[in-house]
Amino acid sequence: MDRFGRTQTFHREAAGEFSGEITGVTDGAGRHFRLVLTTQAQRAEEARQQAISGGTEPSAFPDTLPGYTEYGRDNGIRLSAVWLTHDPEYPENLPAAPLVRYGWTPRGELAVVYDRSGKQVRSFTYDDKYRGRMVAHRHTGRPEIRYRYDSDGRVTEQLNPAGLSYTYQYEKDRITITDSLNRREVLHTQGEAGLKRVVKKEHADGSVTQSQFDAVGRLKAQTDTAGRTTEYSPDVVTGLITRITTPDGRASAFYYNHHSQLTSATGPDGLEIRREYDELGRLIQETAPDGDITRYRYDNPHSDLPCATEDATGSRKTMTWSRYGQLLSFTDCSGYVTRYDHDRFGQMTAVHREEGLSQYRAYDSRGQLIAVKDTQGHETRYEYNIAGDLTAVIAPDGSRNGTQYDAWGKAVRTTQGGLTRSMEYDAAGRVIRLTSENGSHTTFRYDVLDRLIQETGFDGRTQRYHHDLTGKLIRSEDEGLVTHWHYDEADRLTHRTVNGETAERWQYDERGWLTDISHISEGHRVAVYYGYDEKGRLTGERQTVHHPETEALLWQHETRHAYNAQGLANRCIPDSLPAVEWLAYGSGYLAGMKLGDTPLVDFTRDRLHRETLRSFGRYELTTAYTPAGQLQSQHLNSLLSDRDYTWNDNGELIRISSPRQTRSYSYSTTGRLTGVHTTAANLDIRIPYATDPAGNRLPDPELHPDSTLSMWPDNRIARDAHYLYRYDRHGRLTEKTDLIPEGVIRTDDERTHRYHYDSQHRLVHYTRTQYEEPLVESRYLYDPLGRRVAKRVWRRERDLTGWMSLSRKPQVTWYGWDGDRLTTIQNDRSRIQTIYQPGSFTPLIRVETATGELAKTQRRSLADTLQQSGGEDGGSVVFPPVLVQMLDRLESEILADRVSEESRRWLASCGLTVEQMQNQMDPVYTPARKIHLYHCDHRGLPLALISKEGTTEWCAEYDEWGNLLNEENPHQLQQLIRLPGQQYDEESGLYYNRHRYYDPLQGRYITQDPIGLKGGWNFYQYPLNPVTNTDPLGLEVFPRPFPLPIPWPKSPAQQQADDNAAKALTKWWNDTASQRIFDSLILNNPGLALDITMIASRGNVADTGITDRVNDIINDRFWSDGKKPDRCDVLQELIDCGDISAKDAKSTQKAWNCRHSRQSNDKKR
Repeated sequence: MDRFGRTQTFHREAAGEFSGEITGVTDGAGRHFRLVLTTQAQRAEEARQQAISGGTEPSAFPDTLPGYTEYGRDNGIRLSAVWLTHDPEYPENLPAAPLVRYGWTPRGELAVVYDRSGKQVRSFTYDDKYRGRMVAHRHTGRPEIRYRYDSDGRVTEQLNPAGLSYTYQYEKDRITITDSLNRREVLHTQGEAGLKRVVKKEHADGSVTQSQFDAVGRLKAQTDTAGRTTEYSPDVVTGLITRITTPDGRASAFYYNHHSQLTSATGPDGLEIRREYDELGRLIQETAPDGDITRYRYDNPHSDLPCATEDATGSRKTMTWSRYGQLLSFTDCSGYVTRYDHDRFGQMTAVHREEGLSQYRAYDSRGQLIAVKDTQGHETRYEYNIAGDLTAVIAPDGSRNGTQYDAWGKAVRTTQGGLTRSMEYDAAGRVIRLTSENGSHTTFRYDVLDRLIQETGFDGRTQRYHHDLTGKLIRSEDEGLVTHWHYDEADRLTHRTVNGETAERWQYDERGWLTDISHISEGHRVAVYYGYDEKGRLTGERQTVHHPETEALLWQHETRHAYNAQGLANRCIPDSLPAVEWLAYGSGYLAGMKLGDTPLVDFTRDRLHRETLRSFGRYELTTAYTPAGQLQSQHLNSLLSDRDYTWNDNGELIRISSPRQTRSYSYSTTGRLTGVHTTAANLDIRIPYATDPAGNRLPDPELHPDSTLSMWPDNRIARDAHYLYRYDRHGRLTEKTDLIPEGVIRTDDERTHRYHYDSQHRLVHYTRTQYEEPLVESRYLYDPLGRRVAKRVWRRERDLTGWMSLSRKPQVTWYGWDGDRLTTIQNDRSRIQTIYQPGSFTPLIRVETATGELAKTQRRSLADTLQQSGGEDGGSVVFPPVLVQMLDRLESEILADRVSEESRRWLASCGLTVEQMQNQMDPVYTPARKIHLYHCDHRGLPLALISKEGTTEWCAEYDEWGNLLNEENPHQLQQLIRLPGQQYDEESGLYYNRHRYYDPLQGRYITQDPIGLKGGWNFYQYPLNPVTNTDPLGLEVFPRPFPLPIPWPKSPAQQQADDNAAKALTKWWNDTASQRIFDSLILNNPGLALDITMIASRGNVADTGITDRVNDIINDRFWSDGKKPDRCDVLQELIDCGDISAKDAKSTQKAWNCRHSRQSNDKKR
């Protein structure tokens, strides 16, 4: 019986040949299993009867076995089958076959295993001389793995057909392992019997790692191949890890209760995660690093499964479970229920959601999923081979996608719609060659540690990679571009150089948090800075651009984030705009949006939290869905913009109907868009899209019936109906020239587009010429993250002499970002700012402010005002940087009318009030702004700009690839957003798409994908079904998501923390909950105030008197020299000089996580 009162009962035979043996088990859920046992004599008789019925000579099968073996006494009884004989949930129709069956050799060795379908899944072969010594085994459908032994019974060889084989050589305290590629590893051991441990490992490349263990075999330290040591401190009694110290000296600590359950974890920065349990050991509360609390409720003392959870927002979700621990229902914070059905084997057979949405699943006798059916009866089927590999997916329309595998279960060929891709592997199972649909090849090479060292693409572009002893990438080569990567002692990237010149630089604070990144772009120093609150949450991102010669600040853009009491980032403060506040319910479902104090947009949602109504002034958009959950219609109070959507059985959008026109779409069996048929009054147009097998555009066969072109093997399109194209060795488009049809006399009036790139393959210079004279020239600047921050455009114009030449003064446009989303565009006429729907690239609100109005908003900061008049003679004074930060924070709080208690206390200590400081601030001017709502299509492509009065002040029509077909713009509004993530550049006709530039005429990118094969096999490809798929980052397909809670921002430091924590975590914690805790250990950022009192783990609280004394010293030093000393150092000084006893300071040191306290604890351990 366990602590929940659940019992597992074992039934033993009271008499007979199986007397005392377990022949039945009843589990805690009431299911009864019968264990079928057999004796050696019974198995021998069964073998003889089978031989007789099969007409064969019976094989030697003794009736008895030796009573003793080297493993102990053997009575010859074996388990032959397990039956389910009683199931309280499914009392009828019990399985007609055993759940598992076992076959045995004449010597009583396990020979075969059969699953519940009766199919053999495992088989074993044994040594003829040595009973019980396995010499081979196999999984059904896989090759047989064989073993050889030495005279001491140790494995000397492992033979894997069509794979790596291994040999083992044994010496005293040393084992040498050599594989069939002649790679060798040597394991050095210490200790005897159960305490033998591997203390040193020589890797195939000659590098060495070492491990240290204590007297009872617990790991104490590991030294990596670079000689860096990570230390582990296990508890003396339990052996649980209590401390991990990384090579850079940073430490994490872990605390447990008397049940060995993790109760808290403290990261290197002192941030703590806490967990609480009830008397039965069930988790009842988790406190995250930022203070957010999740609670778990239980209604059954006999179950460890929660009946309800409550998150930091106060949202409560409830669950019900079957007696077998299967989820039966989930009720969300709004009271909406999702129900789950299962079969007797625990497999989910149906999901029933609100609004009548259901999904049904079917399985074969082996438990493999064979069919999924939606509410409308559309069924997708699945097929498998004997080994259980998925070999085919049959879509509802009958189209089939197939996959073939090698002997080891690795996919070697995929076929979809008649198009085939193939993969080849070496003996180590590494991919060495890919063959595309066009028959072109990409090849790979690896080092002896299986690290990729060379990749040659379909077009011949070769990239090479070099790693240091610890596996970090330190050098990469790309057709003449040589990049070196540099790291600090904590393995954090610090800077890169390309061909000897410094590229990006990364800066971190003392906690290891990323604070800024900088680089040089076209001579300009461009930087990105990050700010965090005391809980480690992202509070701001600032981009700056400086003049290449004077270092004067040319451009600055900042976005700030604020959090509500529940920890949700529900407020965003765009540069020079009032705060954007997102109104959400439950766990973050969007309900509304405010700009400053003005409500702008309201959302109504159905029981699945899908948007059904959007309101903006007089504008109302009603959305409906099909029974299968697909978008069915979007109806406006302006009927001309209504849209109805039709889908086929495969889930492809085949028709969009509106009052003005209807567009019908056709697809290939691979899901590619092959044609568009547009019909309207007096309009009937069919546009085909032909591609080669790899997805590259081909000439329209109807317009070019004589074309013999069938494919572009290297994916580099050299010509189309309008242009000739040239590429460099990196696969970047460098030139595009007007195509002169055959038979037409050249007049040299064709236009040529030229593209120039930096070492990161970013477009930095573009020209368009005619008659060798420049028509347009543009240059582009990027921040260290690759985001475009400026462009300068020179256009041809007539000068005072009457000659046509490029303008001397360029048109300059500046760009501001919030993460990966472009939020601000500013030129000499206006600033246009875009507010996106949370978690998406779909624009929601457009705010335009004239440049003249922006100029009126310029004002001094509070810190500047006080510095300019703060001297004794009324002159200026310079404040320490920390004081400037504190005043800036105070000013932002005053402007938001949310002055914190911390700021009020600080002012009071200075003899000041909020009102006095407010009187010192320059008045705030509110500029006139034009506000519009973006009305977008289902992908997020803007179709119209709607005013608050509900009038359409701009509208446009596009083709499926984002090309502008028609525009109505009576108010001369500049609307440059195209497909999600794209910005139209009028000078080049290209769309800037975050990491690349997109050519809408070709429906593809002009450079190769920065993430390589992760983004697809064709590195230039935009999604080949642009009707529903997008690529907002210029990296990979981004299918339209279901409605989800708002994904609140995650800081760069959080990502860094996740990476660091995961390294330590993966060595010790397999528990999912522990992983989640450990991954977020380093999410902390101390506040700016000088008098923060820290409360630490284990209930240690800083002594108030000591804290005040230390803060007084810190304040004195701060005001005298502008430097803020570490409080732990100040406290230690007081201890060293005898002003405070070490005993009195002990709890404060622990509360502040001082290194002196940590060293003391280490000595005790």
